[in-house]
Amino acid sequence: MDNNTLPSDYTQWLAEIKQRVAQARHKAVLAVNTELVCLYWQIGREILERQAQQGWGSKVIDRLGRDLREAFPDMKGFSRANLMYMRAFAETWSDFEFVQQAVGQLPWGHNVLIITRLKSADERLFYVQKALSEHWSRTTLEVQIKNNLHHRQGKAVTNFNQRLPDIYSTLAQETLKDPYLFDFLGLGEDAQEREIEDALVRHVTRFLLELGSGFAYIGRQYRLEVNGDEFFIDLLFYHTRLKSYVVVELKATAFKPEHAGQLNFYLAAVDAQLKADDDNPTIGLLLCRTQNRLVAEYALSGIDKPIGVAEYELVRHLPENLQSSLPTVGQLEAELGDFELGD
Repeated sequence: MDNNTLPSDYTQWLAEIKQRVAQARHKAVLAVNTELVCLYWQIGREILERQAQQGWGSKVIDRLGRDLREAFPDMKGFSRANLMYMRAFAETWSDFEFVQQAVGQLPWGHNVLIITRLKSADERLFYVQKALSEHWSRTTLEVQIKNNLHHRQGKAVTNFNQRLPDIYSTLAQETLKDPYLFDFLGLGEDAQEREIEDALVRHVTRFLLELGSGFAYIGRQYRLEVNGDEFFIDLLFYHTRLKSYVVVELKATAFKPEHAGQLNFYLAAVDAQLKADDDNPTIGLLLCRTQNRLVAEYALSGIDKPIGVAEYELVRHLPENLQSSLPTVGQLEAELGDFELGD
């Protein structure tokens, strides 16, 4: 072989090396981040201990900040405010092993957001786990905290425990929420189904963020043919973690039992025509303007396909100061431009 001729497997070999380099760089960044967060925890812990033992106050923290900035002029993070965040961080998470293994994997800005915006240990732990598992940016974390995800996750009315295997049922339940927040669409309370559907597709990146991790968008008004008759699904998704199709139907009215019957038919058709042998059963999500939860429970008890029912909100009445601090749709979509639709 000519010494200047590339081997036949060179392209594949190069791709493998590039992947290893990228992985090593990512690990290096994570390692540096963890070391920094652990350093901040240790400084915060020592501030707590010395204040408790020696009784000194804020002037010592001011002096410490000045001295550290003078000693390390190329490093940021030694302002008085950040030293106080370090103290609060160490006070919030007393277990250093947990800091190393969990919150130390999050950037410092994420950690500051969690300890300053959330009061209960349960909520803080929830958002730590979600931010880690779903690789949230700081903006996404802030949006999810403001949107009260912790109290909406897994709250949809479903029949999953009767229609799905136990392990799969639990995961499917946690995938849905109630209510869904569509205020980013800029629509009024009188919007009709097609208007809402159009707007959701226009802002599909933001819609996927609200749906949650794992949803891959397939299409709208998805056509099904059953023995010569045509039917159209409002929105069709595939969920990569559940390994199942998800049919979403929008209703601009209150929930009615007949809505569940219609969706049940669509699920049967998708199972028959689209579902692969290794896919799990198709799931339905019925989004209504309002619902009577007991009526929904009764309706779903007589349905043989797995269906969830949840409300959606087009307009939320927030305090002006909170509204002004929320990122705009443009800001979110710019940040989420590289968002993987299937993950």
